[in-house]
Amino acid sequence: MKVLVACEYSGTVRDAFIRKGHDAISCDLLPSESDFGPHYQGDVFDIIGDGFDLMIAHPPCTYLCRHRSRWNKAEDLKHQYEARAFFNRFIDADIEKICVENPVPLRAIGLDKYDQIIQPYHHGHDHSKKTCLWLKNLPLLEKTNEVELTYYTTPNGKRYTKGWYFTPRTSIARSRTFKGIADAMAEQWGQL
Repeated sequence: MKVLVACEYSGTVRDAFIRKGHDAISCDLLPSESDFGPHYQGDVFDIIGDGFDLMIAHPPCTYLCRHRSRWNKAEDLKHQYEARAFFNRFIDADIEKICVENPVPLRAIGLDKYDQIIQPYHHGHDHSKKTCLWLKNLPLLEKTNEVELTYYTTPNGKRYTKGWYFTPRTSIARSRTFKGIADAMAEQWGQL
């Protein structure tokens, strides 16, 4: 299967598909962190029409996600519309099987309803990070190794999951896909 992993610099999803024997490439404006597989550094729409069977896209969520909305200012409205248009270009791409992932979106942005919510703890990671999947011609991603979450209590008595309390504070670090999720995608969707 020929697989495009759009907006991925880490190589995590791409590498999972390569390990399963697929012809996979990642694409991002940033260079790849992994030298394991091929990476196109540039605009994904330069290569999106190259005959891919499956695309997994991770468009930037800065102006789309619900949690970011409290920082968005009125002047960011233009950026929100641009982000929605970019997101929808993936949904509307001429590729048979598509998965677009993002956090829970801001309702006012007007994205179509997602098909599924997944969590890293469904796939072997003691971490909470609610992720929505918009799917085209793909089945729901099944849980592979559900683990119990660890909780932390701060000195002021607040209780947080490990996924919140230890989440990296940079957007680049937060955007990495968990290996268990990538492996589940390659195992389950790579057989279609």
